[in-house]
Amino acid sequence: MKETAITPQTRKVVTLVLLFSTFISLASQTMMVTALPVIQHDLTVSMNTAQWLTTGYTLIIGIVTPLSSNMYDKFTNRHVFLGTIGTFIVGTVLGCIATNFATLLAARLIQAAAGGMLMSFQMTTMISIYPIEKRGSILGLSSLIISAGPALGPSLSGLILEVLPWRWLFILVLPLMVLVFIIGYWKLPNFATPRNIKIDYLSVIISLIGSALTLGSLTAFERNVGAGFAMLITGLVIITLFVRRQLRLVNPMLKVQIFSYPSFRLMTLVGIFAFMVLLGTEQMIPIFTEKISGIGSFASGLILLPGAICNAIAASIVGRIYDQYGPKWPIITGGILMLIASVPLVTVSRHSSILLITFAYALRMIGNACVFSPALSEAFSDLSQAENSHGTALNNTLRQVFGAVSVTMLVVISGIPSSLVTGIRASMWVTVILVLLMLFTFARYLSLKKN
Repeated sequence: MKETAITPQTRKVVTLVLLFSTFISLASQTMMVTALPVIQHDLTVSMNTAQWLTTGYTLIIGIVTPLSSNMYDKFTNRHVFLGTIGTFIVGTVLGCIATNFATLLAARLIQAAAGGMLMSFQMTTMISIYPIEKRGSILGLSSLIISAGPALGPSLSGLILEVLPWRWLFILVLPLMVLVFIIGYWKLPNFATPRNIKIDYLSVIISLIGSALTLGSLTAFERNVGAGFAMLITGLVIITLFVRRQLRLVNPMLKVQIFSYPSFRLMTLVGIFAFMVLLGTEQMIPIFTEKISGIGSFASGLILLPGAICNAIAASIVGRIYDQYGPKWPIITGGILMLIASVPLVTVSRHSSILLITFAYALRMIGNACVFSPALSEAFSDLSQAENSHGTALNNTLRQVFGAVSVTMLVVISGIPSSLVTGIRASMWVTVILVLLMLFTFARYLSLKKN
């Protein structure tokens, strides 16, 4: 198909379609957070098993995202977008008719495979079609969706589950994605020229096995420490082989060489820590409110709603602040806010004020927005146009994989003590450590930049 010039009208169409579809995908990612206790009871599975509906989703996003850079180069943007949305629709249909946990998990993993491709496609496209002087604002919009989608998911889910069965979490999403597919088919122009590259399927297999073993080890530790260590070590060895293979390939699945850029390496790490705190906190609060405070899924969703709204508003503003002043003060301010918000979370009890928990979560989400958008923008500051697709794929892959690590780790930690309250406190202390590591990494970046 002939390549279309990028006009202002074209940018608007592409931006609206991509942001809307990415929002639906990311909201679907966390809709299961408030639904887990309901599904656990309905399908008679353990909480550790049920949480794979969220962890597995995040894991698959992390596994398939590396493919996105090759797909973006090899096919036209229309083919990639329509194929991705079509795959998401297939997973959603399967979720609508799921009658057992295995089918439901399969539906979620198919959705996740499409979601991982869509997120990187959206970021790469937005970077490519806008001038560099608008990068902070554009990635601010992108990070708004990346943050607001997962943040609003549990609230939307709680509202739906108050009046409808859990299958409606799929049924209501289906017509929206069908509409996106129709609009994309008729309105999305082709603005990219594909290149004749060969996808290295051995790298795909190695990445899949290594990531699955590494992340699966976190759950295995709870049941068998020896098996957990064996899975972790094997997974890390395979991932090392994957990285070494990428360094040798002419057209690698992931151009890991871009990690030699301090801006990409350190600011990606800052974003990873922020995302781990976001997903981890978002997972643990509904477990606390539903299992300790005895609050239903709808009310638990409402507790998360103010934080989601605050996160969206802050993210929409912070991108413009970054364009004018850089990343220093937004990220420092965000880290401080996240630490202040930790005080009520690490001291929760059966008698904790729900209003205080709501406020603490909202404050932490504001802080997260202050960090996430500047970190994402700064990570791409030294990348060339040709490296953007690999940068978005690598950034998204690591963020999603470590997000899955965070959710699994916190759920496992919360279940170790005999008291769930004590376990949740311990998991919240872990998020405090993650915030401190985030600030230390950013301080390291500022030190290198000054020298």
